[in-house]
Amino acid sequence: MENNIYYATGKRKNAIARTWMTHGTGKVKINNREVDEYFKVPTVRNILSEPLALTDNLESFDIKVMVKGGGITGQAGAIRHGITKALMLVDPDLRQVLKKAGFITRDARVKERKKYGQKGARARFQFSKR
Repeated sequence: MENNIYYATGKRKNAIARTWMTHGTGKVKINNREVDEYFKVPTVRNILSEPLALTDNLESFDIKVMVKGGGITGQAGAIRHGITKALMLVDPDLRQVLKKAGFITRDARVKERKKYGQKGARARFQFSKR
C-alpha cells in the first residue's frame, strides 16, 4: 500500500495539470524540473503547497506534475487543484478540510472572448453624435 500512485487532473483558466502523488519525502517536480526552477516567484510557489500545508502532508508525498497551457498563475492554480484532488484519493476524510478552504472547487473563470465589431470583450468604440 505504501507504493500506491494517486493520479488527479487539476484545471484553472487554460492550464491543465496532470498530477501524480506517491508516498515519499516531499519532492515536487513540475515538467521534470524543480519547483524553484519552474516557478521563480515565491508567492506562486506558496499556492502549490497550500493543500499540503493545510493537511500536514508537506513531507509525506513526492509529487510529479505535467502542466501545460495558461500562464504561471493559472498553472499554479491548476497544480493546486490537482494536488487537492489527489489528496482526497489518499484520504477521503480530508475532503471536509479542503472544501472549507475552497480548494476542491475548480475556478472556472476564463477570459471572455472579444466580440466582432467591438473593441474588446466588453469595451465598445466611443459613440460620436456628430
